Amino acid sequence: MGRKWGENEEKILDIINKDVFVTISDISKSLDISTNAVENNISKLKKKGLLKRIGSAKGGHWEIIEKDL
Repeated sequence: MGRKWGENEEKILDIINKDVFVTISDISKSLDISTNAVENNISKLKKKGLLKRIGSAKGGHWEIIEKDL
């Protein structure tokens, strides 16, 4: 059975794993993709139950849910 997420999703999880306070803008710059693409990938990860946001957009942080990783 293969992965349940795409290449950019995997890279985003890797970046967040290293820095839970990373911004969408920082991820966008790291991966050289648009902030819109980052938001779409994060939305997919949330729907798959792999990622969630704790707290507010500016003061919060990311949490990776370890299931399926």
